[in-house]
Amino acid sequence: MPGADTMTPMETRRLVAVGMWACAIVAALMAAMPRAATTLPARLSDREFWQLSADASEPDGYFRSDNLTSNETAFLRVVPDLVTRTKQGQVYLGVGPEQNFSYIAATRPAFAIIFDIRRGNLLVQLMYKAIFELTKDRADFVSMLFSRPRPERLALDVPVADLFAAFATISGDEALYDRNLKAITDRLMKFHGLPLSPREMDGLARIYRVFFDRGAAIRFSPTYVDLMTATDDAGAFRSYLASQSSFVFLRELEANNLIVPVVGDFGGPKAIRTVGAYLKSHGATVGAFYLSNVEQYLYQDGKWPAFCRNVATLPLDGASTFIRSTSGRGAGFGVGQSRVYFTVRARVSTADQEAGQKLLLRLLDPQDLASVEAALADSAVVVPEGVSGFREYLEEASTDGRLLGCEWRVSAFL
Repeated sequence: MPGADTMTPMETRRLVAVGMWACAIVAALMAAMPRAATTLPARLSDREFWQLSADASEPDGYFRSDNLTSNETAFLRVVPDLVTRTKQGQVYLGVGPEQNFSYIAATRPAFAIIFDIRRGNLLVQLMYKAIFELTKDRADFVSMLFSRPRPERLALDVPVADLFAAFATISGDEALYDRNLKAITDRLMKFHGLPLSPREMDGLARIYRVFFDRGAAIRFSPTYVDLMTATDDAGAFRSYLASQSSFVFLRELEANNLIVPVVGDFGGPKAIRTVGAYLKSHGATVGAFYLSNVEQYLYQDGKWPAFCRNVATLPLDGASTFIRSTSGRGAGFGVGQSRVYFTVRARVSTADQEAGQKLLLRLLDPQDLASVEAALADSAVVVPEGVSGFREYLEEASTDGRLLGCEWRVSAFL
């Protein structure tokens, strides 16, 4: 993907209006509590891997599309800043398909959990797990992912753009697809002994077939080539297939069962909380949490307070960073020792103060008020001047403990 200075006006408008600008929001803690040295395992047994996934998972949920690949074209722009904010050897949490691998390769965690409300994404992640483990380099990986014969004479350090250019004219091979699918199935069920049902294996086969039938154009735009050859603002390739070292790092995590897929709703009762309890039991800390644009659906479904309470159970520190994709609308969340705090920053024009105030109140007044009462009780009053009174109060409030700030950037306020 071109840098911001080479983007066309249409690309820039799409970036802002549709929400493909991934922006990292720092989880800033006012007073980080000391933590014991981590006891995260260097490897999970196959049984431990599956047990953690099963224990943390919720029932299969619904989303409006399969999302076999990301649709965020600017997701790598945050990587340089992300690397400076986070610490290696911590825990990565994410959501969705392959974009997680690029953030994992950048932050180098010791352990990763990838959530998704759809069980189909768990099958996508298991497909990737098998392919990582069955291939030795990036060319092998691309060959197996799309069932295209590997081109000859590809060097180990081939630039990622040249890597995909070498595959561009190669057609899918049906016999290769059949062999690959069997190898993936055997890796998961025979080698790892994962108790996947016939229905789940059928689902995995259908997913893998899409990669074969459509090749890099699984999504019309962005294509897989677009995603893997995307750059940061300095023009540096940052995807998980941009270097052999990134690929090897991910392959080792997968081989050691350290990237665990979990089925769960961010606002659900179990997934995040179970993961949080597991991480705390091992003295681990979340270094980065990729949210995509899930928060907008949490707002729509009235699950925002539940999500905030779930996040409050995670082990965080002053370097913990949340990554989101936003189109001018976003959110954050706070954690305290026993309460959830909200810091709301919103701007309205003079003409729209009343409408903006009502919208802000609606955001802060979901069905379950428990999580906002902690922040808005007592002297939190809507002053006649409008929303700025909320902002002034909350920014000056005494928090008697750890505060993780958040912002709402709502397009109606701007």
